[in-house]
Amino acid sequence: MTALLLTKLKSVNDEASLIAFARALLADREAADNALLSLDGFQGDWANNSIAEFIEGAVAWAEDSDFGARPGPKASNPWALFAAFLWAGRGYE
Repeated sequence: MTALLLTKLKSVNDEASLIAFARALLADREAADNALLSLDGFQGDWANNSIAEFIEGAVAWAEDSDFGARPGPKASNPWALFAAFLWAGRGYE
């Protein structure tokens, strides 16, 4: 599923492609819901298992990376930038 997510993430450039990515992210989260919690707290490939952790991870990524400027390059398309924000919520700690 991660390969599909990365493909969808890299293709985000407008509203429709953002929705397609969000649907794939949702499917990945639903699959992770069936996975056992690992010793390091991951459920599947997800580090952030509650909505609060998800938002905290995304916000921490945005603050730590200046919203993707570090290490760069920062996406110039706002749809792609928001997709990166959602992607960060999945695993940034």
